[in-house]
Amino acid sequence: QVQLVESGGDSVQAGGSLRLSCAASEFTFTCMGWFRQAPGKGREAVATIDSDGSTVYIDSVKGRFTISKDNAENTLYLQMNDLKPEDTAMYYCAADSFLAGRYCDAPRVHNMDYWGKGTLVAISS
Repeated sequence: QVQLVESGGDSVQAGGSLRLSCAASEFTFTCMGWFRQAPGKGREAVATIDSDGSTVYIDSVKGRFTISKDNAENTLYLQMNDLKPEDTAMYYCAADSFLAGRYCDAPRVHNMDYWGKGTLVAISS
């Protein structure tokens, strides 16, 4: 059974940085991503990375967030810089075994096969 476990969420002031990690029980996915859900809002994909390492970001985080993975450690990361209050949300790691190429695309992806339980990021102004 696939397990994804997030860590790294915290409460920081605006302008600060956080690094989220997602430890996976396996790493044979074609697409992985970070999603977030703010209070009272729907879930949105923030960033995706495919098996070749190609990355896609939603406009609101471009230049501030970086998604990366360490295949040797079975770990997915999200480096978040210049954090804003609107980044406050529960952040989820997700993975899929079929999405690939142009379909592993943060603005278009709404669901994946496997999910972690989330880690909370709270940004104060």
